Amino acid sequence: MTSAPPSPTPLPRCSPEAQGVSSAALLDFLAAAERQDLGLHGLMVLRHGHVIAEGWWSPYEAARSHMLFSLSKSFAATAAGLAAAEGLLSLDDAVLSFFAEERPTPPDPNLCAMRVRHLLSMSTGHDQDTTGRLRGGGGDWVRTFLALPVEHAPGTHFVYNSGATYMVSAIVQKVTGQTVLDYLRPRLFGPLGIAQPTWESSPQGVSVGGWGLSIRTEDIARFGQLYLQKGVWQGERLLPEDWVAAATSKQVENGTDPDSDWAQGYGYQFWRCRHGAYRGDGAFGQFCVVLPDQDAVVAITAGSRDMGGILNLLWEHLLPAMGNAPLSGSPEAHGTLGQRLRSLSLPGPAGAASSPTAAQVSGKRYVFAPGDHNEPGIEAVAWDFGDNGCVVTIQDGRGEHRIKAGKEGWQPGTTAFRAQEAEPVAAWGAWADEATYVLNVCYAETPFIATLTGRFSEDTVELSLRQNVSFGPAERPPLMGRIAPQPPNLGE
Repeated sequence: MTSAPPSPTPLPRCSPEAQGVSSAALLDFLAAAERQDLGLHGLMVLRHGHVIAEGWWSPYEAARSHMLFSLSKSFAATAAGLAAAEGLLSLDDAVLSFFAEERPTPPDPNLCAMRVRHLLSMSTGHDQDTTGRLRGGGGDWVRTFLALPVEHAPGTHFVYNSGATYMVSAIVQKVTGQTVLDYLRPRLFGPLGIAQPTWESSPQGVSVGGWGLSIRTEDIARFGQLYLQKGVWQGERLLPEDWVAAATSKQVENGTDPDSDWAQGYGYQFWRCRHGAYRGDGAFGQFCVVLPDQDAVVAITAGSRDMGGILNLLWEHLLPAMGNAPLSGSPEAHGTLGQRLRSLSLPGPAGAASSPTAAQVSGKRYVFAPGDHNEPGIEAVAWDFGDNGCVVTIQDGRGEHRIKAGKEGWQPGTTAFRAQEAEPVAAWGAWADEATYVLNVCYAETPFIATLTGRFSEDTVELSLRQNVSFGPAERPPLMGRIAPQPPNLGE
């Protein structure tokens, strides 16, 4: 099942009408998404194997990778499917059979009954997600997982469980001698033309599986198209057809609400959807939606607080617009769509480009006291205003971090503020009123956009931090900073 080096062949492009979809429907989808503030970052729609619409909301770009969060799970499962096809494992293998050294004594009876397919279908028998206990336990993640109680018989109880996907990744690494990332390079990423995938690892050097993969929006679309084509890519079979069928079929019940796309059944790290569709998805709106009945794929990256809202707009606007024959179409609508897709941009902060206060506070260093409210560990901040924008310098325990903000648009740069290492950002600042400067910092390969608001008053500043989406609190209590005293002039 190994294959050739990455193919440079681009996906074919054509008008929506050529594939039976009206440009007007796509325009309606875009308008509704922005009206509902769904936070889309990237979009690619394929019909009959052709890209009929693609766009990125500046400062996001086609060439940049984007964090996938749990959409990573579908890729980890694919590695398991390939390993099974190569005879390296069976979905009916006992999980404990791979981990003799980590096996607890005595093992939980339900753990003894747990099979690889239970990991893949989120039916391990755990009462709740195990991920927090793996990450917070301070020990070997596999050993921690195997030591946890398994409250239900495997196969009888669905619980969304990223720890189960980590175990899939660990099993693939056991049987192949490679991380899931490296194992997939020649088998999946290379043939699909996915050039620069990255995947977060555990302290034990195992790709985390259930999250942590970053690739481009188009890479997501290519992955979806491979599954739509039942595992065949450019005439070469990359995945067994029976694996694709099983992975994307309902393997376990996960709810009874007929109107919920989170209750249509769960496959092997794929969700069943309404309308005969299936998907991989990740937190904050990362989607790979495959619609077999319509021969279509939709890839989306986002920073959204309403994932269900995104899917609802797909069903409302795109699904009914997919006809069985080419449309004559409207040149005017097609031209408008092209222009709209080329000019997509996330809005910056509302306000004026300048304020008299800028001259009064520019270059001054404001210091902040440590404390429970100061979760980011900010020690000092300085705002330096110039003709083209502002350089904000933030000092924390790791040093100084400079962020260059555009005055009337996104300014690209890098920063390690609130990141493990320097990463690409774009920033835009504006004055909400004469004394309040708002800075938006878009972490350009993630869903996250941080907003730092400074409210200046005489010798103090109130600094507020907010984030568009978050697993925890999106907004922190404000911090109060004071102008740092000037050192004495020893020459006087």
